[in-house]
Amino acid sequence: MTAVRGWLWLTAALIFLMVIVGGATRLTESGLSITEWKPVAGVLPPLNAAAWLVEFEKYKQIPQYSQMFPDMTLGQFKTIFYWEWSHRLLGRLIGLVFALPLLWFAVRGTVRGKLLAQLIGVLVLGALQGIVGWWMVASGLVGRVEVAPERLAAHLFLASLTFVAVVWIVTGLLPVKSANDHPALERQGRILLGLVLLQIILGALVAGSRAGLSYNTWPLMDGHFVPALENLFRLQPWWLNFFENITTIQFQHRILAYLIVIFTAYHAWHAAHHAPHTAVQRRAFAIASIVLLQVGFGIATLLFASGRIPIRLALAHQAFAFVLLAMAAIHANRLSLPKRR
Repeated sequence: MTAVRGWLWLTAALIFLMVIVGGATRLTESGLSITEWKPVAGVLPPLNAAAWLVEFEKYKQIPQYSQMFPDMTLGQFKTIFYWEWSHRLLGRLIGLVFALPLLWFAVRGTVRGKLLAQLIGVLVLGALQGIVGWWMVASGLVGRVEVAPERLAAHLFLASLTFVAVVWIVTGLLPVKSANDHPALERQGRILLGLVLLQIILGALVAGSRAGLSYNTWPLMDGHFVPALENLFRLQPWWLNFFENITTIQFQHRILAYLIVIFTAYHAWHAAHHAPHTAVQRRAFAIASIVLLQVGFGIATLLFASGRIPIRLALAHQAFAFVLLAMAAIHANRLSLPKRR
């Protein structure tokens, strides 16, 4: 299984890289530069001046160009085009890196039964990700200057779910050195994983709605720790505020961050008392430390956002979100009770 584990870790690393490139694509306003979905023909970028002009003219037809970048030059267009092209090319590469070895291992009988079914499920998630990605892009081509925030959140959630699935599967292939005899720790590990996934979705809503450019103070928002209810629920129906109200979107991201800090601190304390001097305790303390670092990146990104989001800080914030997600998935898997392995 050594080869299988290596292949899966490589897949996880490529998904991680794709998320970072996707974040850069979003931050550089590059996501709408390619206005067509060509799964095969789109592998190659424009190869001559005439082809570049054709692509540029297509971009000029969408609202983002006329309303945001009417003075864009062809050279500037090439820059954003290559960001989006690289993102899509990396997606195709991940598909090949995963599908071809999977076929090889399946034919040889290296993977079979439950493991094979799980890996086929990951393959389906990957294919669905491509479809959802285009569904997201399509939302920004007509009537909008950017993609719909809820579709961006769906796109990132699916990437997160695929990433967790790969990490979970490969972690399950590692030998179990010691059993966890505390069901409470297992429950906490799974809750933590769920909270991190939810926070990533909320972060995508912040990015997609540009909520990070508002309320650039911490810990207060417009002078209050909790904004006025009339600001949090100004839209009707009330549930729409969680997806389209800038104030609510940023506030819920902040509050869940505080909750995760408290929960990981409690979990680390619980692990120290019920599993002292073990890998469980070390992982719990490592996760709590990563959470604090991640919160620091988030606060810095917010405070230094002046007219535009600082790209390096924002990408660091996104990268550590996935480092935290990987650690939470590994930890939750390792905490699984022996009878459930």
